[in-house]
Amino acid sequence: MLKSYYKKNTIEAGCDEAGRGCLAGPVYAAAVILPPDYKNKILNDSKQISEKKRELLRIEIEKEAIAFAVGIVDNVEIDEINILNASFLAMHRAVNQLNTTPELLLIDGNRFTPYPNIPHECIIKGDAKFLSIAAASILAKTYRDDFMFAAHEKHPEYAWNKNKGYPTKAHRGAIANIGTTSIHRMTFQLLAKE
Repeated sequence: MLKSYYKKNTIEAGCDEAGRGCLAGPVYAAAVILPPDYKNKILNDSKQISEKKRELLRIEIEKEAIAFAVGIVDNVEIDEINILNASFLAMHRAVNQLNTTPELLLIDGNRFTPYPNIPHECIIKGDAKFLSIAAASILAKTYRDDFMFAAHEKHPEYAWNKNKGYPTKAHRGAIANIGTTSIHRMTFQLLAKE
C-alpha cells in the first residue's frame, strides 16, 4: 500500500516527471495535492499500470485532488539547459500553477533544485511509495503521451504512438533514414552507437 503522507497534518504536493529519457518532445512534470484521507487501491507508479488504467486514474485524480498542475519544458529549452535542469524546471512550473500552496514538496528522485520558500524531500522510487507522487507520475505521463500522440499524427514515420519518443530501434531507424523533426532533442544521442 502506498502511503498517504510523509509528514502528518502537512499540505504536501507530490511531484514527478515523464519523458526524461526520450529523444523527442518536451519533458512534462506534475504536482498533485491529494486530500489527507485519500485512498486508491490501483494507484501506483505510472510505469506499473496499463495505458487504459492510467487514463481512468487521470480522470479520478483530477476530480479528487485538492490541487493539481502540469509543467512543461520543450525540447529547445532542454537542449539549452540539459535534461536534468529541465526536469526540475518543469516541476517548478507545475508547483507555480497550484491554486493551493503546499507546505512540503515530495520529489520523486534523489535531486532537486530547491523551490523558493517551500521545503522539499527527495524520495528515491517515490512514485511507488507515496500516493501523491504516484498521482503526479500518472498526470505527467498521460499529458505527455497525449502530446506525443498528436505529434505522431504529423510525423507517423517515427512511430511515436508506440514509442512515445523513447529511443527504440524503430525511432532511431527513422531518424537515420529521414533525419530529425522540430521536436527532436539535438543534444541527445539520436542514433545508436556503431
